[in-house]
Amino acid sequence: MSEPARGVRGDTDQETVLAHDFAAGHSEALAQVYQRWGGLVHGLAAKAVGRTDADDVTQQVFVSAWQSRGSYAPDRSPLGAWLVGITRHRIADHLGTRHRTAEVPTDPSGVLGSLEHEHSAAHLSPERMDALITLYEELERIGDPQRHIVLLAFFQDLTHQQIAEQLGLPLGTVKSHIARTLRRLRDRLEGADAR
Repeated sequence: MSEPARGVRGDTDQETVLAHDFAAGHSEALAQVYQRWGGLVHGLAAKAVGRTDADDVTQQVFVSAWQSRGSYAPDRSPLGAWLVGITRHRIADHLGTRHRTAEVPTDPSGVLGSLEHEHSAAHLSPERMDALITLYEELERIGDPQRHIVLLAFFQDLTHQQIAEQLGLPLGTVKSHIARTLRRLRDRLEGADAR
């Protein structure tokens, strides 16, 4: 089931307050942050390390975020983008640890089993994972409703008409948001590549 539509200004204000509460160490903010961004973090982890290890990586992300909340500056960066950055590091740490501790199987059937596991876990190449995480970071910076519309269109494969019906928006508004957001993402990502 998908999320209900959220208002642009109200959602942004709530996330700003939540970010400040989190940075200030209010323990109830941690639960709200997990509720808001846990699915995103888990999804990124699952794509990078597979569903089996995604829970561990997700837990490490939120433990790291809570422990380093003093270094987070809510006025400089959206909380979601900051969490995606931590996710990137925890994924890299996990993949590095898994690579260093991987055993070389001596039984040929073990090799086949591990190959089947690798393909079933939907692992992405490091370059594709990096691009996906960069995309999520930029989407977190853009905010709603644009972020929500793009996620519905490209990650849940809804048509423009389905998004309009689900969010109660005119079809033209949905199309405009998608077009503007894609241009904005392209400009930001091309700018990041030029640096």
